[in-house]
Amino acid sequence: MYDDLKDKRVVVTGGASGIGYATARRFINERSKVVILDSNQEALENAQSQLPPLRGGVCADVSSPDQIDAAFKEVDEIMGGIDVLISNAGISVRQPFTKIDYDQWSKVLRVNLDGMFLCAKAAIERMKPQQSGVILFTASTNGFAGYPYYADYNASKSAVINLTKTIAMECAPWLRINSICPGYVLTPMQKAEYTAEMMDAVNARIPMGRHADTEEIAALFAFLASSEAKYITGTAITIDGGESLGPYTPMKTQTP
Repeated sequence: MYDDLKDKRVVVTGGASGIGYATARRFINERSKVVILDSNQEALENAQSQLPPLRGGVCADVSSPDQIDAAFKEVDEIMGGIDVLISNAGISVRQPFTKIDYDQWSKVLRVNLDGMFLCAKAAIERMKPQQSGVILFTASTNGFAGYPYYADYNASKSAVINLTKTIAMECAPWLRINSICPGYVLTPMQKAEYTAEMMDAVNARIPMGRHADTEEIAALFAFLASSEAKYITGTAITIDGGESLGPYTPMKTQTP
């Protein structure tokens, strides 16, 4: 528990499922005031019913300037401002580069990159007058390397990491902003794209031997939002069970 997160006004985008849902729940447990944004109305209603301490849920597409403007005005009405933005909403489509058409490319970039830009702009407009705030982006280890079949997703996450660095330099010292870069996480999006056999193959090359739980990513968000991380800004923090260290071969047990 982080005592300084009590009563902090927190907005989580993509908060109705996966990492976003786990993060909203973690901040509620930290006694923060939490509003979630999500484009899926049904999932949003379900999340609100499961997390009754939520201050509110707003249906909005993060890639739409008009919807984000309206959503943050609604946040103002609910909480009177914002202290922490968890800009987490994102999509991916597993597709070879030659099969990606422009519509898919544009949609992934609009959600994964334009959404970060729009939400960060809206948050900073509200944080600047109070001269305090924390913004945390969900990036990915895909932002560091060329993972096959995710060219659009990879490009968007690389851009998010660099956007983080730029905002950190421009808005220091009153604003802290970081990117969290998960590796493989057991989310509904991951389950939809990977068969059980594919997941087993992935787990075999991760030193920790498994996907991350969403709660483990949420724990990192809570730490970075807290005063325990008050000297951390402009960085991209990897949380991937060692998967990005390089080719992994399990060591055989040595007998004496």
